Amino acid sequence: MAKQDDKNKTRDRSFEGTLAFERPILEMEHKIQELKSLAESTHLNLNGEVTALEERLRKVTSQVYDRLTPWERVNVARHPDRPVTSDYLTRMLDDFVELHGDRLFADDPAIVTGFGMLDGRRLMLVGHRKGKSVKERLLCNFGCAHPEGYRKALEKMRLAERLGIPILCLINTPGAYPGIGAEERGQARAIAYNIREMFGLRVPILALVIGEGGSGGALGIGIGDRVGILEHAYYSVISPEGCAAILWKSGDKAPEAAEALKLTAGDLKSLGVVDDVLPEPLGGAHRNPEETLATVREWVLEGLDSLSGMAPEELMERRFRKFREMGEVEQGEGHPVEA
Repeated sequence: MAKQDDKNKTRDRSFEGTLAFERPILEMEHKIQELKSLAESTHLNLNGEVTALEERLRKVTSQVYDRLTPWERVNVARHPDRPVTSDYLTRMLDDFVELHGDRLFADDPAIVTGFGMLDGRRLMLVGHRKGKSVKERLLCNFGCAHPEGYRKALEKMRLAERLGIPILCLINTPGAYPGIGAEERGQARAIAYNIREMFGLRVPILALVIGEGGSGGALGIGIGDRVGILEHAYYSVISPEGCAAILWKSGDKAPEAAEALKLTAGDLKSLGVVDDVLPEPLGGAHRNPEETLATVREWVLEGLDSLSGMAPEELMERRFRKFREMGEVEQGEGHPVEA
């Protein structure tokens, strides 16, 4: 009895920090691992039981993820094991050379920039850096960039333009850093300036939301000829918690806010905010990072192929029209008018 209690306590500790809707999945995975361990230690043939449980696990995982609410998808996008920019940088690019500083104030660790090679093609990577460990996340402000981060991003994108090298932006931030110092150094202006200047860059730009896409913090590096989003990522004018605090004066209303904001990949695709929704492995990117990286790699290469032959003037015109035509409002008798 005591041994069983110890096993239950160990299992409960392994579930700490788990998303609530994932618990049935993890319990089945735990059971499968127990059967495999038992088979190895006793030499019993439990292949039939393991195969049946694995099939059941696939069905349960599919059912759970097919029914996720917008708020649950937000939590998947924030999963601590989800691949972040540093994973794409180290495992997808070759010969990466990081470039630092904004040539004015400081080097913001929440934005990483540099040149790398992808399948023999050189590109400029610009991405939000969240970090993996607690120490790294604190150093990077959890991916919340300061004005110097956005200035650094733009400086490096202009360098890529001068060299005729395409740009890949990886977006993963809850929003720009909201501190007093950031506001004093011109946070809003830095983001707005980036948005304006990115429309005039004469090289192809690919932008991909890999996790969180929060407000102007995301848009500061989010103007692209092709804009994609991973299946369980989100992109929104404000975080659900921020929206709930403003509208309902309570963070408890975050699930309702997530529903109203239309921030999921499917909503964004139907509204024309993103061009492509990239499928994630069954159970989310955190369950199979390698498959996710392969999907992103294929999307980037396809995007570069589709944009590489365009003249700079055509790129800029298409980029401008793409964003200009995103919004429509209803006016009068229901006739759509360009926003």
